[in-house]
Amino acid sequence: MKLFTAQAPNPFRVNAFLAEKNIVIPTTVINIMEGESRSADFLSKNTLGELPVLELDDGTYLCESMAICRYLEHLHPENPLLGETPLKQAQIEMWNRRMEQQIFNTVGAIGLHTFPFFADKIEQVPEYAASMGRLLNNKWKWLDDELDDGRTYICNDSFSVADITGMAALFVSEFADIAVPQQLKNVSRWISAVREHDVWG
Repeated sequence: MKLFTAQAPNPFRVNAFLAEKNIVIPTTVINIMEGESRSADFLSKNTLGELPVLELDDGTYLCESMAICRYLEHLHPENPLLGETPLKQAQIEMWNRRMEQQIFNTVGAIGLHTFPFFADKIEQVPEYAASMGRLLNNKWKWLDDELDDGRTYICNDSFSVADITGMAALFVSEFADIAVPQQLKNVSRWISAVREHDVWG
């Protein structure tokens, strides 16, 4: 196998998954900023020009971060990050989806409409980015309320891909200088807990 990755939020999710499970895969870092993900060679691996991509030994390419994580979890079931029972798998899926929709995608929308890198790729709307910034504060408050039961991690008090998705949102927030409201004590507790995991790369 070979992993094609980059300094970007979705590759971060797979990189963090690998680090937490102590899985080592030969890796090629693609420089998105220099257009390497738009080269003919890379587009033959993923026609969308997006990362990450996992190349299997038979030449099959897997794209999309969660699809890659699911495949790797099947190959390396120890230290499960997607749940070891049907109920836990469903709960982690639920919380990972919530973290995607409520936090990760909101942060991503701000980046998409403010980062100069995307200026020639979409019609950026600064007013939309500003509205998403205001909405994001409400989303963090939602998460703070959810964590008010005192649990350390997002789902069932066990570190999982739901936490990794949240960490990817923090990755973008730090890059874009998007502040997490400091008064949210439960979110702050969660951030402190996930930072103890050596998955930041």
